[in-house]
Amino acid sequence: MKQTVIALIGLVTLGSLAACNNAKSPDAAARDIAAADNSAAREVADAQRDAQKDMSVDAYNVATAKADGDHKIAFQKCETLQGHDQQVCKDQADADYEAAKANAKAAKVAQTP
Repeated sequence: MKQTVIALIGLVTLGSLAACNNAKSPDAAARDIAAADNSAAREVADAQRDAQKDMSVDAYNVATAKADGDHKIAFQKCETLQGHDQQVCKDQADADYEAAKANAKAAKVAQTP
């Protein structure tokens, strides 16, 4: 009885191993190739979208850092003025800073797919 079971398991194993080396039909191969191609295209598109997001974040960070630096410089220049002129200069520096931040944010949003 054990020999029969072992022989049967051996035949099933050999049969399944022999089936592994069979070539696919042309239709099945074409479907698999098309599916792999679609999958690869999706992966590339996702990677490009992710790269674009990263670039827009980097560009946003650079633009806001530049705006911060420009604001500090303008504010220090305003400190050389007196009275009303100093306040007008600071107000203009603040307005320019807010505009630069808004432009950076708008550029970031425009680049996000």
